[in-house]
Amino acid sequence: MEALSRWIRSYRWRPAVGAAAVWAGAAAALLAGGAAQAQLDAAKSTIVAVSRQMNVPVQGSFTKFDAQIAFDPAKPAGGSAKITVDTASYDLGDPTYNDSVHGPEWFDAKTFPQATFVSTAIAPTATNQYSVSGKLTIKGHTQDVAVPVVLTQQGGTQTFDGTLPIHRLAFDIGTGEWKDTSIVADEVLIKFHIVVAHK
Repeated sequence: MEALSRWIRSYRWRPAVGAAAVWAGAAAALLAGGAAQAQLDAAKSTIVAVSRQMNVPVQGSFTKFDAQIAFDPAKPAGGSAKITVDTASYDLGDPTYNDSVHGPEWFDAKTFPQATFVSTAIAPTATNQYSVSGKLTIKGHTQDVAVPVVLTQQGGTQTFDGTLPIHRLAFDIGTGEWKDTSIVADEVLIKFHIVVAHK
């Protein structure tokens, strides 16, 4: 933890690099709305979290996650999404810093190895834009959230882009001295780029 303290005080946070290494989840049953499960494109999908340390942006990537998405734009209410993230895969670009952020004061990845988002409703807001409501669970804490999503379609491929602001303290991320929001801001931006292909 001392190494992490020195890191923050010296403004030496590093952005994560590299594309996400992900895998598709098990096939799900057909939804009532008629949309079939799509296959995640592992090479093109990313989930990152951007925080601010001493008002300096810090970006890390989740390199292992599973996305189960079934969505028909003609029947948006019948769609669903479930994202499962391996919290121990959060990568800040340095093994020492990664060990610290995976520890009990932050993600506590050994106790809570996964974070999940499960949609409960999808509603159109504009052309190719949707509000996806659901339950976000991190470190054993669940919050209701609404995620603005932009859909891009090309052939049999769908791409979902969005940014979800969350408050880390609502999920007990950053305990002890790290509750001080003058050091690490409470707001964190989760940015996702999910690409799926229909068989």
